[in-house]
Amino acid sequence: MPDVRKPLDPRISMWHFLAFFMRFMREKAGLSLAQCGELMGAARSTVSNLEAGRRRPQEDQMRLLDRHYGTGLLFQLILWFARMAHDPDWARQCMEYEQQATAIKTYHGKAIPRPFQTERYIRALLEAGTAKDIEAEVAARVEDQRLIIERADAPVLWMLMDESVLACPVGGPEVMKPQLEYLLKTASQPNIIMRIVPTAAGAHYGFDGPFQVICLDDRDVAHAGAQNGGRLIEGPSEVREFSAKFELIGAKALPQDASRTLIEQYLEQYS
Repeated sequence: MPDVRKPLDPRISMWHFLAFFMRFMREKAGLSLAQCGELMGAARSTVSNLEAGRRRPQEDQMRLLDRHYGTGLLFQLILWFARMAHDPDWARQCMEYEQQATAIKTYHGKAIPRPFQTERYIRALLEAGTAKDIEAEVAARVEDQRLIIERADAPVLWMLMDESVLACPVGGPEVMKPQLEYLLKTASQPNIIMRIVPTAAGAHYGFDGPFQVICLDDRDVAHAGAQNGGRLIEGPSEVREFSAKFELIGAKALPQDASRTLIEQYLEQYS
């Protein structure tokens, strides 16, 4: 079946360049999607998704392409640069990974992590920030949460957050009270593990900023939060560093029952 879609614009990002180059080399060699899949050990649909930017390639796939096309380390080097470079499309890709995840491990020291925010809490955060279209952003975040939490095969959600998040009255008591009630409700679900790092624990690895580790069927990726955006991390060694940080922060967190008790104490303050 001939390709009818246009190739990606390679000027947008290194990921687009890699997808563009994959298609260019395949067509130059006269290979179909299925034939390329055979030499990569992948299905036709996987090759199509890689060339369309809907899926990210892995080292072993790029190694096989380099071997077949005689390109030395070229495909593997482009993959390395893509992982190291800023990706303007990182947010969309991150959300897609979240919707495919088997588990998501999130740490936040300044706000309730996104999957557990109420609509009013989201709006209060956005009103205090720089969002231009608040209602559109609220709707988008609520929908993103729904696609994660309400999945038939919902992932295991591990959440670590600092006690200071509970003490910060985002939107005032009228917002915080239902927000903490929602936290207690969700914490009772079997696929959700919610733990609080007490203020008395002192400094820890989370002081560098919020992050999450997204566990997929075949690998893990990570996302590090930052002002005006963030960074999607796909290099295995750096992802392992974030997984280790999550464990080290968790070592300072309260057990689940004690975390629930602490949330209940702050809920009384907002009542």
